[in-house]
Amino acid sequence: MFLRSSFLEALENSSPGNITSYYIGVFKADALVGIAIVQRVQMYLDDVFRRTSNSYLKQIGKQLVSRFVRGNALVIGNLMHTGQHGIYFDSDAISQNDFLNTIQKAIDVLTIEIKERFNKKIRIVAFKDYFEDDSIHQSMTYFKSQNLYKIQVQPNMMFQVSDSWKTPEDYISGFNKKYKRRYKTARRKSADLTCKELDLNYIEQHSETIFKLYENVSDNARVNSFKLDRNHFLSLKKYLKESFKVFGYFLKDELIGFYTLIMNGHCLETYFLGYNKELQRQYQMYLNMLFNMASFGIENNFKTIVYARTAMEIKSSIGAKPHTMHVYLKHTNNFIANTVLKCVVKYMNPIRKWEERHPFNKIN
Repeated sequence: MFLRSSFLEALENSSPGNITSYYIGVFKADALVGIAIVQRVQMYLDDVFRRTSNSYLKQIGKQLVSRFVRGNALVIGNLMHTGQHGIYFDSDAISQNDFLNTIQKAIDVLTIEIKERFNKKIRIVAFKDYFEDDSIHQSMTYFKSQNLYKIQVQPNMMFQVSDSWKTPEDYISGFNKKYKRRYKTARRKSADLTCKELDLNYIEQHSETIFKLYENVSDNARVNSFKLDRNHFLSLKKYLKESFKVFGYFLKDELIGFYTLIMNGHCLETYFLGYNKELQRQYQMYLNMLFNMASFGIENNFKTIVYARTAMEIKSSIGAKPHTMHVYLKHTNNFIANTVLKCVVKYMNPIRKWEERHPFNKIN
């Protein structure tokens, strides 16, 4: 789904102001045998660091980090969603090494073009989000030749739907006593809320409210390299139609929260969400959203639900499991040691210690 024309066109019409997408086609004779999505990201201090502490030491830290990340980056992949959504090639027609070396030529041309057209130098290059068993790790010769270093990032939280779960009740029945109580408590606290799917007309009429709810969550992040366009959700609904779902939480007639889902083959991809911060805890909206996402996946016969990174502990409490991910990146200034770059990445996206929860009585 993330490499289809409909999704890419939706992004074109609603990308964050600091992101521009480019598309690489790899041809063998006249046949298209591979594609790559490259995002040019303009990163500056205010874009990266949101409403966090203004203490003197933290401001110094932000200033130091911004010296390394300030400027333009090329991301092979989709910065707006966790996972490998940047490359695809026909392995019967072209080898992985030949594919990577070919798109590198295009990246080199793009780097020159950006310098000539915009007078901007590319400072960081990154290949984004690969699981440990991804075949791309077999191409270390390519990455070493380009001085791209492998760095571990936060895991992707994945929920595997058991074949034995025919209904959401089957899923909940597998919980141990502690997590059954937690589920019942969350549902009881949200009893005054109504959750329903939002159609295109509603999303169009209430885009500003939806955006403000998203902004409540986005601005609370310590580090964030973009902010969605105000019409992002409307654009995705227009282009993806039934493959993009928006569900709203209502207190009486007031929209106080929402979450979004993308249908991606056998995978249900959880996407952006938002809520009223003052009401979130009272109604346990976030936890209820996670349960509702799981229920939707089970009811619609998805094999996997991708919960993405962030909030790993609470996601593990509903049954999601962490899957390690890596990026490959480099700073184009050879004088900046990659050890420094690794430290910057860890500062911006630290591997946080957290306690994995085990909600089930047994493996389902």
